[in-house]
Amino acid sequence: MQGRVCQLLLVNTLTCGLEVCMAAGTFYIPPLLLQAGMEERYMTMVLGVGPVLGLIFVPMIGSYSDSWRGRFGRRRPFIWLLCVGVLLGLQVLPQASHLAALLYPQRPRWLEGVLLAGAACLLEFSGQACFTPLEALISDQFPGEEESRRAFSVYSLMISLGGCLGYLLPALDWSHAPTAAYLGGQEAFIYALITLIFLTCLFSTVFISEDRWTGGEGEKTRKGVSVSSALSPSPWRSRYCAHPLLSRPQCVRMAVGWCVSLCVSALPHVYGVCMRVPAVIRRLFVAELFSWMALMSFMLFYTDFMGVGLYRGVPNATPGTQERLRYDEGVRMASMGLFLQCLISVVCSILMERWMVLLGARAVYVSSVILLALATAVMSFSKSVVMVTVMAAATGYTFCVLQVLPYTLLCLYHSDRQVFFSSYKSRPSHPGESDNHTHSKLLLPPDHGKAPLLTSASPKVSLPLEREGEAVSLPQRGMCLDMAILDSAYLLSQVLPALCLGSIVQQSHSVSAYMASACFLSLLSLLCSTGVVFTRSDFHRLTGSKGDTPTLRGLKG
Repeated sequence: MQGRVCQLLLVNTLTCGLEVCMAAGTFYIPPLLLQAGMEERYMTMVLGVGPVLGLIFVPMIGSYSDSWRGRFGRRRPFIWLLCVGVLLGLQVLPQASHLAALLYPQRPRWLEGVLLAGAACLLEFSGQACFTPLEALISDQFPGEEESRRAFSVYSLMISLGGCLGYLLPALDWSHAPTAAYLGGQEAFIYALITLIFLTCLFSTVFISEDRWTGGEGEKTRKGVSVSSALSPSPWRSRYCAHPLLSRPQCVRMAVGWCVSLCVSALPHVYGVCMRVPAVIRRLFVAELFSWMALMSFMLFYTDFMGVGLYRGVPNATPGTQERLRYDEGVRMASMGLFLQCLISVVCSILMERWMVLLGARAVYVSSVILLALATAVMSFSKSVVMVTVMAAATGYTFCVLQVLPYTLLCLYHSDRQVFFSSYKSRPSHPGESDNHTHSKLLLPPDHGKAPLLTSASPKVSLPLEREGEAVSLPQRGMCLDMAILDSAYLLSQVLPALCLGSIVQQSHSVSAYMASACFLSLLSLLCSTGVVFTRSDFHRLTGSKGDTPTLRGLKG
């Protein structure tokens, strides 16, 4: 028992450190882009590039993680690779102006904007994509419904703690500290500090125990060829290179070519699987999408809303002027509001499991969306800094619910796949053949004539499928791929506001449009939540079935 608790804390240590980087690191991105001379509409578009990359690559990462075989487990290699991108973005953002002056002295302003935009996209993509294998690692170690609810409550707690620390750091004035003056100012000091925190948290993943694949004699590749680690002089070469006599540089070139060709060939396959998700996941995805869109419309642009709307500052004014000082003060106050939001989320994470048991998942979710709609409506009209800050803090309840509930429901769906995922019955191969002789096509990728990808945590199940006169076993859906599908809702929720809200604010000439849009999206989320399956009884009610093998006529749309 103590070992499992220790493993949970080790995994969530990196979760906390990653959220510190995402909170403090991305907090300064809008002010830095505006200070570099970028217009508001282009700034919002830059904020959407990272999530767009996530929409493209996160499902691929989830699919490869489910089928990965390596000495470090299925999840950690992807976590470490994405953490490299986070570290690179943290180093470039505070030094963009110095790098631009060094590389292109003739037009440093233009190059500074390019470097800031590139580093911001890299940081947002790598950081947000890294949460998917982390969530899958938690679900691997705590697969049951009860323990997954507790595990994701701890996950939400650590994210909230990371957000508290990440938003608290910019709220404090570090500009007079000797170390900050030596490093080049407030932003450079904070980025250096969160880099140190992140490296410390990343080191904890070394001690995580994860199932490893050793390539023993009984193991088979996708084509059915047996693999034995004893036959190869190097495990690294046996994994990536088919020619053990080649030199390491040649193997590296072959591995790069193999990875590129694999990514290109796998993209249609992955998105074919994503488009054939079970209806219960699809409905959860839509509701989560609108909920996150409402919350991100508030969180992404809250600094600009406070600095320009309430404090009447100007972001690209000359440093030291009254307009710039008011804007900086508004940014620090916005950071305090987001810190209080994470503080409320910490308290809610501690109580979330008890609330879900007493009130039920549906009541918890609906109340969180109603609270978000009320808070953003008040912020749209209020000019009081205190009232707006209180409403910002109240959204911590919604933030906590969205960090826990969708993944808990996904674990519920995976705990009884034959009920929740047996959505569409394929037609019988012969007249008079029972529909029960076939299984849902949702579990098959488009190229199901080939050998399916199997995971060590997803053994074959004995669900027969008629194919050319013989029964074959179907693989279970990979947890990490379904996690990636849900995380795509979070990523997409940043793309659409980033593309639209900048133009809406410019047309309305008021940053209050951010909060009004968030309120409208909250109401849409409330409407979509009526179709989400929160319990098995919800599933039977929506499908109109009473047995253990319901058809999904009611959920087909």
